Amino acid sequence: MAAEDIAQLADCLAKANVGDGELSFKGKTLKLNTAQDAEEVIREIEEYEGLQALRLEGNTVGVEAAKAIAEVLQRKPDLKRCHWSDMFTGRLRPEIPTALRSLGDALITAGAQLTELDLSDNAFGPDGVRGFEALLKSPTCFTLQELKLNNCGMGIGGGKILAAALTECHKKSSAHGKPLALKVFIAGRNRLENDGATALSEAFRLIGTLEEVHMPQNGINHAGITALAESFKANSLLKVINLNDNTFTEKGGVAMAEALKTLRQVEVINFGDCLVRSKGAQAIASALKEGLHKLKDLNLSYCEIKADAAVSLVESVEDKSDLEKLDLNGNCLGEEGCEQVQEILESINMANILGSLSDDEGDEDEDDDDDDDDDDDEDEDDDENDDEEVEEEEEEVEEEEGGDNENKEKSKEIPCLSGSAPASPPKLPVDASTFLSFPSPEKLVRMGPRRSAMIAQQVNVADTEKVVQAFIQVSSVYREDGEIKAAVEETIDGLMKEAFENRGFQANVFITSLLVQMGLLKSEDKMKTIPHLNGPLLTLNHMVQQNYFPKSLASTLLAFISKPNGVLENNASARHTLLCNLHNL
Repeated sequence: MAAEDIAQLADCLAKANVGDGELSFKGKTLKLNTAQDAEEVIREIEEYEGLQALRLEGNTVGVEAAKAIAEVLQRKPDLKRCHWSDMFTGRLRPEIPTALRSLGDALITAGAQLTELDLSDNAFGPDGVRGFEALLKSPTCFTLQELKLNNCGMGIGGGKILAAALTECHKKSSAHGKPLALKVFIAGRNRLENDGATALSEAFRLIGTLEEVHMPQNGINHAGITALAESFKANSLLKVINLNDNTFTEKGGVAMAEALKTLRQVEVINFGDCLVRSKGAQAIASALKEGLHKLKDLNLSYCEIKADAAVSLVESVEDKSDLEKLDLNGNCLGEEGCEQVQEILESINMANILGSLSDDEGDEDEDDDDDDDDDDDEDEDDDENDDEEVEEEEEEVEEEEGGDNENKEKSKEIPCLSGSAPASPPKLPVDASTFLSFPSPEKLVRMGPRRSAMIAQQVNVADTEKVVQAFIQVSSVYREDGEIKAAVEETIDGLMKEAFENRGFQANVFITSLLVQMGLLKSEDKMKTIPHLNGPLLTLNHMVQQNYFPKSLASTLLAFISKPNGVLENNASARHTLLCNLHNL
């Protein structure tokens, strides 16, 4: 048999794909701008009989290519699963809604009955939700079971649009005799905040069939958490609740505990880094004692829980025979508290379920008890829209306390009362070595207007590796706050302009080393990579737009930033912004 015949036979067998009916272009890094660019993709879709699942992840699809693909999808009524995450890399945000609308309209025309729609890691914002709003409201989504919108930058507005679309889908499908029975909802890292979460909670309450809810890192405070808790009571089949890295405080913790008491199927609870604190933890312990017998995984790490509450938690899991993992790391148990928790679990033959306690913060003595702490936090939650604003407010207060050297004589002196501690001295300006040793946004701001020159003087710009380290240290404190953002960009401009102009500086080595440090390029040497890439990516985005940046380096950056890579998944918005500017160079 000729080689051509063998290849043709293999191609036919691959297309037959008798198993799951899936056609995948996942991770091929295809750049589909025009209909001509998409010809091969269109041909394979057209020839695939009984297409049930289409994977387009890890490619970049423009408006014209999306329209061309949509034409062939109009003839694919069997399509059930659309895996369309991370498929708009490098696209301008206004392009994405139009492309989504074309693809969605095609599915509606085909009469497809979707069971899964995954649009995660597409930084489309609120307008992007408008792009698939009609699809969600249509009969095509009456059968939807899984909706995945992780890391899409929807914001409050997008959350409200999504909630309204799901509500209408449920009402329309109910009128047809088969209500929407959504099982999995994923929308982490979307800055939904209280209003977005509250709107979605109304939709959840109406749907009532959810089995998994994943909404980590959304800036939700106790008001939004309480609304979600109420909606969970209406979803008796819930198995997985992931609200990691939101802010419960006591009110949210207690409200969620009350919801947990009504649920019988829960297997996974992830409230890590949620500031549940001791009273919230005590309430959750009470819920554990009353039920949750199917629980397999409980994460309450980094929640400022003290020893007494931790003891209550471990005592409450004694009859949880299915429990495989308990994470209490990063709390405030103290050495004795850690030992007590371990001893209790050993006594009930469950020592193996406890995760590491290596990051325990210790049993710190505080002037205020938990009541005061919780009240303070709740007041802040009411006043602030998200955690970043709270941090910014605290930094402004610190700066006011530190004072300006020129205005010290104008500040009011506070008399020291007999028996009371003297007022804290004003904070002194920070030098470059102090900042580089322990970087923080507040320190960079306090360095003052000469910060750029101070950093450049401290770092030997002829030493490429030292410049890489300085870049990482400065970019790590990047915030969207105007003053901090300006301070970071100004400092980077001063440092990198001098570096790129220095004959001893190796620009290519700088880019390569930076990519290694960011975990985007493998190194033969074992090294710890940067844990959070948002700041470095946005700082890079600023740097590549400056006149001092050699445009010849853009292609290297573009190649690695556009490649599918797990470490970039949680930073889709920053990645998208950088890619747009790299494409324009």
